[in-house]
Amino acid sequence: MPEIFVLAEHRQGQIRDITYEMLTKAREIAEKANLMLTAVILGKEVKEKAKTLAEYAKKVLVVEDAKLENFNSDAYQKVLVNLMKEYKPTLTLIGHTSYGIELAPRLAAALNMPLATDCIDLALEGDTLTVTRQMYGGKVNVNATLRKAESYMVTVRQAAFTTQKPVTPLNGEIIEKPSLLTEEITTKRFIQYILPPPGGVDITAAEKLVGIGRGIKDQSNIPLIEDFAKTIGAVLACSRPIVDKGWLPNDRQVGSSGKTVKPKLYIALGISGAFQHVLGMKNSDLIIAINKDPNAPIFSFSDYGVVEDLFKIIPSLKNKIYELKGQKA
Repeated sequence: MPEIFVLAEHRQGQIRDITYEMLTKAREIAEKANLMLTAVILGKEVKEKAKTLAEYAKKVLVVEDAKLENFNSDAYQKVLVNLMKEYKPTLTLIGHTSYGIELAPRLAAALNMPLATDCIDLALEGDTLTVTRQMYGGKVNVNATLRKAESYMVTVRQAAFTTQKPVTPLNGEIIEKPSLLTEEITTKRFIQYILPPPGGVDITAAEKLVGIGRGIKDQSNIPLIEDFAKTIGAVLACSRPIVDKGWLPNDRQVGSSGKTVKPKLYIALGISGAFQHVLGMKNSDLIIAINKDPNAPIFSFSDYGVVEDLFKIIPSLKNKIYELKGQKA
């Protein structure tokens, strides 16, 4: 049976969210195209992780090797080339992460496969693969059809899809495969993970977030918004321009170069909605946007939108909240 491969990405003992996002989309494609959904995981002592992946896939290929303990594109390429030559998957999905950006082009070149990168959607009809990418700061979605081939490879942007567990776990078969790595990879070697210093606030753990963007105009206006955030029990977050100006620390940044958040409530104030920011917050349960530009992309991702100057809305909203609470502003 033809297969669709999803390369599981893990770091410091944890499977990353992008893996489950890809498995969700791959399951949809597999059901429509009658493909076997196969997860592939490489590493050291990853058999337990394979059990989790088996809930999402019909089959899990596990390659255990101490040489694969930490990501190394040279080692991964050698192992995956062997696996893909053996199984000949119709489609292979890899996360558009620091791992995938380095690995996918090398892997596609070694196997002479068409490669589409940084995709936010894809569809397989027969032997034709169509992918969707964003251009012009996320304002335009472009569909492209890859040249026809027996196998395709796609890197998928993080948070492009919402993770959904199968209603019934798939209980996929777990198959152990040899790595066939006969010697240590000496061209590259892992030294250590260097993590950013922890900040005083963890926006990824907050149930409510108020995000600010360029529309805040000046640093002197931040206390007004911070006070509003406290009124509703929310934490203050921001888009990249605010961090670039030095108005808030980078641990408050939401987006592709910041943090991915999934709060119950996300209020976007003066944020235009460039895809880099949307990438980090689109899976919030409820999104409310306030922006005076009616064409701001953020409204395409919002559950509720207010086209107005935020400095007219926020004071009135704050006063109304105090009124409902029976308190004085």
